[in-house]
Amino acid sequence: MQPDATSVQEEINKAISTILQEEIQVVGAGRTDAGVHASQMFAHFDTLTNLSDEHVYKFNSILPNDIVIRSIKNVLDDKHARFDAISRSYEYRIYLGRNPFLLETTWQFYQKELDLENMNEAASILQEYEDFESFSKVKTDVKTFNCEVTKAAWKQEGEYLTFYITANRFLRNMVRAIVGTLIEVGLGKKSIQDFRQIIESKKRSEAGLSVPAQGLFLTKIKY
Repeated sequence: MQPDATSVQEEINKAISTILQEEIQVVGAGRTDAGVHASQMFAHFDTLTNLSDEHVYKFNSILPNDIVIRSIKNVLDDKHARFDAISRSYEYRIYLGRNPFLLETTWQFYQKELDLENMNEAASILQEYEDFESFSKVKTDVKTFNCEVTKAAWKQEGEYLTFYITANRFLRNMVRAIVGTLIEVGLGKKSIQDFRQIIESKKRSEAGLSVPAQGLFLTKIKY
């Protein structure tokens, strides 16, 4: 929920509350920055109503076109969409060129060559560390900066360049900061050893810039 802007959570709360005639507050599996997409997301809520597949159609009938509920399932009372998640996967999508139809879903990067081999070698280093304070927003109230990264790799298909990353948890702005730093490795502005030293420094000022939000997708959550 945002005090000065509409949010996905707010729209879903309103739609479900309207259909069920109950005050519903959904709890999401996580939060994403403005402009970031989620092709898969989970949320839980408590209700007195017996839900069926028909409710999916009813909820979607009044939701905005850019929010879609895929399915609803009954779960045990103590299950939590956020705290019971064991891993999350993100993709950061770059289009190596210009395409007006992809402006809202990719970061368009052109006129500069990237060394994909060096970017992948640097990305693999992420799995050797736990503390990622270097890639976290400075003002954040987390108790620990530790995350277990189990996958981090780049893949190019034609003009599409995608960064895939999976971890048990993510810090605020973490993926966008990692991508920005790896891009600097790809441009030759930072070496692979520099990337290692950035992680060990635990200083956000040492890492690269945060890349634009529109290229980032939350793609998978495991329970």
